[in-house]
Amino acid sequence: MRAPHSVPRPVITMTTGLLALIASTALAREPEQAKVAKPLVVVATGIADARLESFDRLMTEFLTENKLPGAALAVARNGRLVYARGFGLSDVEANTPVQPDSLFRIASISKPITAAAIMQLVERGRLKLDAPLVDLLEVRHEGKPVPPGDPRLKDVTVRHLLQHRGGWDRDLSFDPMFRSVKFARELGVKPPATSRQVITAMWSRPLDFAPGERYSYCNYGYCLLGRIIEKVSGMPYEAYVRTEILKPLAIDSMRIGKTLLEDRAPGEVRYFMGANGRKKQGPAVLGPTLGEPIAMPYGGWYLEAMDAHGAWLASAPDLVRFASAFDAPRFGTILNESSIQTLFTRPEGRAGHKADGSPTAVYYACGWDVRVNQPGGGKNTWHGGYLDGATSILVRRHDGLTWAVLFNSDTGSNGKSAAVTIDPLVHQAANAVKDWPDKDLFSSKTTSRMQE
Repeated sequence: MRAPHSVPRPVITMTTGLLALIASTALAREPEQAKVAKPLVVVATGIADARLESFDRLMTEFLTENKLPGAALAVARNGRLVYARGFGLSDVEANTPVQPDSLFRIASISKPITAAAIMQLVERGRLKLDAPLVDLLEVRHEGKPVPPGDPRLKDVTVRHLLQHRGGWDRDLSFDPMFRSVKFARELGVKPPATSRQVITAMWSRPLDFAPGERYSYCNYGYCLLGRIIEKVSGMPYEAYVRTEILKPLAIDSMRIGKTLLEDRAPGEVRYFMGANGRKKQGPAVLGPTLGEPIAMPYGGWYLEAMDAHGAWLASAPDLVRFASAFDAPRFGTILNESSIQTLFTRPEGRAGHKADGSPTAVYYACGWDVRVNQPGGGKNTWHGGYLDGATSILVRRHDGLTWAVLFNSDTGSNGKSAAVTIDPLVHQAANAVKDWPDKDLFSSKTTSRMQE
C-alpha cells in the first residue's frame, strides 16, 4: 500500500448530530461472524484535547460515512505520544467500545517489524544482507533435502527479500501464503500448511523473474525472512522479536494473532467485513469445517503461518512507539544510526529508478515505503496492512510526526481499503493543528497496556 505507554483509563464520550448516527452495515449472519447492528452513536474513548479536535472530527466522520464499526488512532510528535483514542465498537454484537490500547490485526505492518529484526542481526554481525538464501535455509521433506526448483534461487539474498526483489510475482503466479490447503495436500500433511511447509512446497517451484531484477511485493519473501531469523538467532520468530525488538521499547502487549474467533487475544477487537468490499465467505482452511463456507476473517486463511509478514497484533500506541524509535529513541535503542540509514536506503536498479536511471518519487526500502520530499531531502516513510476484516496504516512523517490508524473492518463505502482512503485525510488533520500539546502519554513503565 502506498499513500502520500500507559495512559489513564479513558473517558467515554458520545458524538451526536451529523456525526452520531452510523448506518447499518447489514451483514447477514455468517459462521463465526456477528451480524453488524446499528450503533446509535460513535463512541470515543481516551483523553480528549481541544487542540487536537481535528483528529476527533476526522475519525467520527470517517466511521459514520464509511459505515465502519471501529478504529483507533495514535499520534506522536518528536517521540512523545500526544494523542491516543478509540472510536466506535470493538465488538458490535457485545456493544463494547474500541479502547485506545485495543489490539488489532495489523497485517503487513508486520513487515517493518521483521525488517528491524533482520537489521539487528546484521548489526550484531550474525547475518549479512547479501548472504544467499540457500546458504541460510535447508529445506527438507520426509527427512530428505528438497532441491531448488530454479537454479536462480541461489542468487536470492537477504537484501532481495527485504526489498521485494526476490523473484516471486504474485500477479504472474500466485501468493503462496494463501494456498495453505493446496500445499498441505501436496505434501501429504493435515491442512493448513505451516510457514515451513509453505516454504517446502515453494522450494521446488520456478521463480517469476531473475532475483534483483525488479520490485514485486511478496509476502512469501518475508515468510522466508522469519525463518532466517529463527535459524540465525536459534529462537522462535515471535520470541526473538518480543525479546530483542519490542521489550527494549517497553512494548509487551504485541503478539502473533490466531485465526479462530475463539482464540482471540485479551483486548483484541472483533473483525467484520466491509459492506462494499470483497467476498465475505470462503472455504474454511482448518478445523472440522474444512472446505465449508466460513467468514473470511476467522478461517478463510491461516494467520499463524503469516507470522513474519502479516500476523502481528498491536495497539495504535504500540506501533507509534515502535516507529518513533527510528527518530527519537527515548525508550531504548534497537538499531544504530547506520542500520537505520540502511533500512531506508533506495534499492538499486529498476526497484528504485526509472528507465532513464533517474530516481523514482516513491520506493520500497527494507520493510518501508519511502517518499523523498523536495526540497530539503526529508523522507516520509510508511507501511499499510490489509486482511479480510482489518486494515491499517503506520506513517513516519519528515516533520517528526508519527501516527497509526487501525480498523476492525477492511473497506469503506467506496469499496476501497479504509486505511488507503483515510491516509491523506490524516495528513490534513495533522496540518490543521495549530498548537501541539507538550504532554507525553507514553508511560515510563514497561507496559504498553493502559492502566486503571
